Amino acid sequence: MSITTKRDSHIETVTVDFPPVNAVPVQGWFDLATAIREAGEDPDVHVVVLRAEGRGFNAGVDIKEIQRSSGYDALVGANKGCYAAFGAVYDCAVPVVAAVHGFCLGGGIGLVGNADVVVASEDATFGVPEVERGALGAATHLARLVPQHLMRTLYFTARTITAAELHQHGSVYQVVPRAELDEAALAVARDIAAKDPRVIRAAKEALNGIDTQHVHRSYRFEQGFTFELNLLGASDEAREEFLNGR
Repeated sequence: MSITTKRDSHIETVTVDFPPVNAVPVQGWFDLATAIREAGEDPDVHVVVLRAEGRGFNAGVDIKEIQRSSGYDALVGANKGCYAAFGAVYDCAVPVVAAVHGFCLGGGIGLVGNADVVVASEDATFGVPEVERGALGAATHLARLVPQHLMRTLYFTARTITAAELHQHGSVYQVVPRAELDEAALAVARDIAAKDPRVIRAAKEALNGIDTQHVHRSYRFEQGFTFELNLLGASDEAREEFLNGR
């Protein structure tokens, strides 16, 4: 269970691997943030590819870890870890290409919504099931993938949307068979890596600078309601129901 990195031809590939479903523990989010931030800080890196092993790209936070812990330490840690990881993707000094397969839920949406390019396999689905887990968050990032009213519908219903549907909205750049996903993501990365890195790094900073959505502030605002729901007891009840299969 780990975050691993591999470099080839100025491309840093960061892989998430937390079996069985890539529900990332608290430390895993911080490790992911560190890997992406350090890649962007290295002048030898021109682009980052973010991918995952296993059944799906990301199942969000490790709810079992939160329920096992006493008090709110794990919950606070998960919120801070997600904030760090999502921010690392957005603030990475070079473009981040997300290669998504299987399910991309909750925290996965935070990563993908803040990525610069999204390539997905035909089996990829995207969603924010937070309302069924007694939490709020990642609407900020879901809103970067779909129009406002669709985002609200998906958020309130906890439904998922397919890669093909996101491709129609323009947020997923390319949809390919699962076996071709890694190569498709690397092909885009190679195209970016071949450009003058001084220009690409300036372009990333410029595009972030003209972004109309303040992703850090809006996501932090959402997180405040998660803490409120925990104080009310709603979150703990929802997590227990989820873990018990109800």
